[in-house]
Amino acid sequence: MRKHSLVIAGHATSVSLEQEFWDVLKEIADRRGIPLAALIAEVDAAREENLSSALRLHVLRDLRKRE
Repeated sequence: MRKHSLVIAGHATSVSLEQEFWDVLKEIADRRGIPLAALIAEVDAAREENLSSALRLHVLRDLRKRE
């Protein structure tokens, strides 16, 4: 588990995810040409669950779309 501290919508927060999820989130952000923080802010704005869960689901959805 790896914790990242970041600022979302002007609020400091931290998110704990397994390193593999951080790696894929970075790949998604790079592919879209946006910073990782911007991707996380997008997921945060649309989420209905806690942020860690929302990020894991975002990775899952992205991987399924690539199949």
